[in-house]
Amino acid sequence: MNKNAFRQLSYGVYVVSTWDNGRPTGCTANSAMQITSEPATIAVSINHDNYTNKCIQESGRFAISILGEKSAPSTIGVFGFKSGRDNNKFDEVEMAVKGYMPVIADACAYITCEVVDKMETSTHTVFLGKVLDADILKEDDPMTYAYYHNVIKGKSPKNAPTYIAEESAVPAKEKYVCSVCGYEYDGEIPFEELAEDYICPICKQPKSVFVKQ
Repeated sequence: MNKNAFRQLSYGVYVVSTWDNGRPTGCTANSAMQITSEPATIAVSINHDNYTNKCIQESGRFAISILGEKSAPSTIGVFGFKSGRDNNKFDEVEMAVKGYMPVIADACAYITCEVVDKMETSTHTVFLGKVLDADILKEDDPMTYAYYHNVIKGKSPKNAPTYIAEESAVPAKEKYVCSVCGYEYDGEIPFEELAEDYICPICKQPKSVFVKQ
């Protein structure tokens, strides 16, 4: 089975957020979809190991920040490769409160939901949320997973429903890859010639964490 066929499905890049006893928290996600129009209902898939899963279970609400192509790529790193258990992620990303929920100020749109049902799989919870509020934050093209993968050169976190282990991916030419978040350097300047203060645009880690592949 060639799991790369799954990448032909359409995905976006989102931050799903909620409250943790008054503290905002969240995680990146690429599986979110509208399943009914009246009443408007949204489904999101969150890994059992993600701290955000526990917080949504307890709060009964979640927000979806729809990232755009102009949104800061580092937002994906903060919410995709750090745990809310021991990181205040919104300390690193500008937050706005919309519909009484924390959202990414840099997103192109947001949707807030009340959990009305859920479905458990072996690894993920699919939350069904009745839409409470939604609006456009700025003019931007929504970021697709294909754009994130092909243009930003980012990878899915291991907890993402679309994660594909490297051994099942299509072999690639020699490259430098961030060992923290999987970002592939694809700049015009040879990696060895980059300044020593170069940092990963996704997770903000130093040049030293990159490995040659």
